[in-house]
Amino acid sequence: MEILKRPATMKLPAEMFTGDAWADVICRGEDPSRVRANMVRFAPGARTAWHSHGLGQTLYIVEGIALIQARGGEIVEAHPGDVVFTPAGEEHWHGAAPDRFMAHLALWEGDEVAWLEHVTDIEYNGPRRSTR
Repeated sequence: MEILKRPATMKLPAEMFTGDAWADVICRGEDPSRVRANMVRFAPGARTAWHSHGLGQTLYIVEGIALIQARGGEIVEAHPGDVVFTPAGEEHWHGAAPDRFMAHLALWEGDEVAWLEHVTDIEYNGPRRSTR
């Protein structure tokens, strides 16, 4: 057993995020492990750019209201305790509702992330459905 030293909280870059978002690395497996886990916190209205993961991604919503959309799909409003999976190669974005902070645990494997264009305000403000 080993207690790992945690790296400092990092502000996430404007090239990949709209608004303010921060991440704490929880786990970054060393070869042969490819596991990655980050706790990510979003200010109200903050969101990722469109992106996809080579081996998929799982989000566990911890607090607030998350907005998540797959390319061509509807915006889903997720709540604490909800688990959202995006399969390998699926273009998507996720972030906080306009009026709430949001935190999620992001789980994925490897570093194969394709970052694309920013989510427009029109896309972000589109109709959404709730998981509740």
